[in-house]
Amino acid sequence: MARDGARPAYDPAGHDSALRAALQDLRTGRWMAMRDLLAGTTAGWQWTRRTQVLAAAAAGTDVVRAWRAEEPENAAAAVMHARVAVERALRARRERHLRTHQLWIEAWDASHIASLMTPEDAVPWVCLLALASLDEELRWEEHRAAPPAPMLPMGPWGLLAEADRRDPHNREAYHRMLQFLCSRGSSGRLAEAAGYAQWAAASAPPGSALHVLPLYVRVERYRRAGGHGAALDLHWVAQDATREAHRVLEDWFEQASEAERSPLDLNHLAHALWGAQQFRDAARVFAAIGPYYTPLPWACRAADPDDRALALEVFRRARARCRAAAHAPD
Repeated sequence: MARDGARPAYDPAGHDSALRAALQDLRTGRWMAMRDLLAGTTAGWQWTRRTQVLAAAAAGTDVVRAWRAEEPENAAAAVMHARVAVERALRARRERHLRTHQLWIEAWDASHIASLMTPEDAVPWVCLLALASLDEELRWEEHRAAPPAPMLPMGPWGLLAEADRRDPHNREAYHRMLQFLCSRGSSGRLAEAAGYAQWAAASAPPGSALHVLPLYVRVERYRRAGGHGAALDLHWVAQDATREAHRVLEDWFEQASEAERSPLDLNHLAHALWGAQQFRDAARVFAAIGPYYTPLPWACRAADPDDRALALEVFRRARARCRAAAHAPD
């Protein structure tokens, strides 16, 4: 638990000190700490999170390629190769790079190979779900599957089902589906995404990170409305917003183990409770966050969403306000 006054900073490893050490080795061009970390990772949620964070750091390097060259039969190396390939394809898309399509196909091939080498691993299917958002025109049949419940739109439901079969309620898999739905663009599609988030949360067991999904949709709706305005602050104090934040507090925060809570989910919950003026409850979540701030969702409340310094200042103001309320006499 972080002490009061801890200086917040963005650290993708969060409270996972073993992951932080592997990241430090990776950044110096070494892969053995990554291999050893993944070899000792058994929990599905931790395997998914660690491979995702490592891939984000490795995508601009040849570290994973060097590992695969040394250990071509290592299944974890194959999964990391798929992770890195997907990360590069998604970055290319954001940057509108001319090689986006080529990188997409390479990532799909790498994910398919990884799925064959690790048939019980959900991560290759999470990778395929992540790539689905690149198919804007829904040309691939696997991205046009019928939904599992009425009122949900068509999408890559088969891919989600494959991930879910291997690791039920996998946090990243369901977030990738949410990103796919949000990427469709229109406000109508965002309503579909909201329906999906509510459906996923309703079907999740106590303590599951899927209970946090509706908070991500609320942030996206705020962002699309223009964000950062006094009138739009009502977005956070409305009765449904307050009810939503308390539901996440009760169904996720108070039920999940400390290790499984991701920094991004914690920041979204603290933000929602602060926005709903539930300062004392928010202070509890800030205590769990410690110094591990994430730029989102705080950036959406900044005058310039692209300025991380402003996002950090919003976080610090919110944390100070909630801590003050927590220490005030009744």
